[in-house]
Amino acid sequence: MLYEIKNEKMKISADTFGAELHSIFFDGIEYLWQCGDAWKRYAPILFPFICAPSERKYLVDGKEYQMKANHGFARDMEFSFLRQSENEIAFELTANAETLAQYPFQFRLEIAYQLLADGVEVKHIVENIDSKPIYFYLGGHPAFQCPIGNDSEFSDYYVEYEKPEHLTHQNGMEVTELIDGCILPMSRMLFDYDSIILPSPNSYKISLKVVYEKYVKGIPLHRREKDFISKGIPLLKATLSN
Repeated sequence: MLYEIKNEKMKISADTFGAELHSIFFDGIEYLWQCGDAWKRYAPILFPFICAPSERKYLVDGKEYQMKANHGFARDMEFSFLRQSENEIAFELTANAETLAQYPFQFRLEIAYQLLADGVEVKHIVENIDSKPIYFYLGGHPAFQCPIGNDSEFSDYYVEYEKPEHLTHQNGMEVTELIDGCILPMSRMLFDYDSIILPSPNSYKISLKVVYEKYVKGIPLHRREKDFISKGIPLLKATLSN
């Protein structure tokens, strides 16, 4: 079941199934990916695994368990509606027969979405209600529109890390590195080999930014090339035209 909260500028909705965020609508623009053909999700919650061990099997106290799917079970389970106010909606999932067959720990997982003046705060709370320590991975997997709106293209965007990072994406001889330690220009080739992973990031936040909206400003490719280079992003006209 979908729940919605909104203020003067923003509206968000989230589903009890997977406690998954379905929409971030801000100033008339949808920012969240809308479950298209390329990926049939919006912003799944990953718990109690991120990715999976070999064959999704692992041992606990000498007994073998197996996850039904990658990234754990939370994203494919019905959560209970917990509370709703003017600026917050929250859901919870507790251990049950289905989870215990895959993950032998008693837990309570709470997911809450809170509207801020110019954004959304997501809270993930894991409570150990077992008599022993529990072990888990926890992560968010939101997908965002890129480009946002109709006035830019994918190649106009870049990801900027808050602090310098050592980022490589390797598959054979393919390596991608951050420009000046912080900037990653968007290109379709980045996704030829699936994910780019930072094992121990220095940054608390990252931002998806656009250099400018070219259709509104009508800036030709040779000017765009110079602007990118001035920002330390070596994108050439030949690449921009693709």
